Amino acid sequence: MNAIIQAQPASMQTQASTDQQLITLWLHGKSQHSQRAYLADVERFLNVTDKPLQNVTLGDLQAFVDGLTGSDNTRKRIVSSVKSLFTFGQKLGYLQFNVAAALKAPKPKNTLAERILSESEVLTMIALTAKERDKVLLRLLYASAGRVSEICGLCWRDVQPSGDSGQVTLYGKGGETRAVKLSKETWKALQSIRGSAGPHEPVFASQMGGAMVPSRVWQIVREAAQRAGIVGNVSPHWFRHSHASHALERGASVALVRDTLGHSSLQVTSRYTHAKPDQSSALHLAV
Repeated sequence: MNAIIQAQPASMQTQASTDQQLITLWLHGKSQHSQRAYLADVERFLNVTDKPLQNVTLGDLQAFVDGLTGSDNTRKRIVSSVKSLFTFGQKLGYLQFNVAAALKAPKPKNTLAERILSESEVLTMIALTAKERDKVLLRLLYASAGRVSEICGLCWRDVQPSGDSGQVTLYGKGGETRAVKLSKETWKALQSIRGSAGPHEPVFASQMGGAMVPSRVWQIVREAAQRAGIVGNVSPHWFRHSHASHALERGASVALVRDTLGHSSLQVTSRYTHAKPDQSSALHLAV
């Protein structure tokens, strides 16, 4: 079943008479990235079951889940997407029953500890990186706990003085905005690479002059890990995990780390923070 959905205007209808209309309504208002991810998950389900949503049974759903491949986290995400669609369909009145309500997602293995670098590893990765821009990039990934998309999207207008150092404003998932105060050392390092760049220019520019793309950040991180002799598929997100772990170890409160990372809870990442924070968990780190 083809479930490719085109973006709809804000004035779209609020009722659905077909699966395709239901999915369009379900996706409406989500970010483009989220729409692509949700749609891929639902298309995978529709292609396997090959029947209208109104005819799907709990047995169909369970068979789909049992046949899923991939990591535990991937399977959990797919099940969550499908359950969300069925919940939405019932609320809208398109589905009489939410047969997915009783469906349980597979529990993922806790592999977080495997993705936390030691302080020594982080500092070695930074120290062994020769190019100053890349060195600052690694430092900011760690200090700000920013997601790679947030770091790539930074412009100099998002970098502002604050007290005796400065802060960066990160724009994250679902319109989430947070300001992260940096240490004096990281602020000085960040300012050192600005040169004559204007406020609307990217902090980390590509050779073509535009913003650095996430794939290039991944490459810089992988190369830095190799130079430091770190085994594993180290990604930019490891710096985010490491920031949280190290800040807590150094005495930052759980609430402060949560706010710096942009988490309103363990499950939800959609919280606005103060525009001029006096503190952040970045100030508890060694950079």
